[in-house]
Amino acid sequence: MSGRPSQKRRPSQQRRKAEQAGRWAEAVAALLLRLKGYRIIGQRQRGPVGEIDIIARRGRVLALVEVKQRASRTAALEAVSPRQQARITRAAALLEVRHPEFARLDRRFDVVLVTPWRLPVHVMDAWR
Repeated sequence: MSGRPSQKRRPSQQRRKAEQAGRWAEAVAALLLRLKGYRIIGQRQRGPVGEIDIIARRGRVLALVEVKQRASRTAALEAVSPRQQARITRAAALLEVRHPEFARLDRRFDVVLVTPWRLPVHVMDAWR
């Protein structure tokens, strides 16, 4: 065996770093939402049709929050593609089927943008 790292190892290390950065961004986003009066109901809710990063509630509003961490706010906002929006919308519909108590709440899709050395930005009602 040579002393060089294998090609298979490099992507997994990059993936691990990206995963850590994503978890950190979601923790920052959850803290921001708590400070704004939201109660965090769930995080990283994965299902067969998609994933919802944060499920939060404030009053009659059920906020389904996508968290994006990028180098700039513009890049973070652009990272929420129409295809991803559709996946999150399908995941939200499945969530309501599994939790009928959520159906009576006003559902809203929000995005929290996390960028280096700046406060996170909460974009309410990012799409319909």
